[in-house]
Amino acid sequence: MTYDRLVCANCAAPVSEGRCPVCRANRERLQQENPFAGLNPMTLIALLAILIAAVALLAHQTA
Repeated sequence: MTYDRLVCANCAAPVSEGRCPVCRANRERLQQENPFAGLNPMTLIALLAILIAAVALLAHQTA
C-alpha cells in the first residue's frame, strides 16, 4: 500500500505531507516496512511491465 492516499486521524492531512508528529512517525514506519511505499502505482505498473517483457524476451531467446 502506498501512503500517499492515507489521511491522518490526528490532523486530517495526508500522511505523505507529514504535517504533525503522528504523520511523520507513520510515514517513517511505512517506509521502513516497504521500500516501494514511496513509489506511485503507475511506476510500479511500469516496472512490472518491464519485468514481464524481459522474461518474455529471455524465454523467446532460449526456445
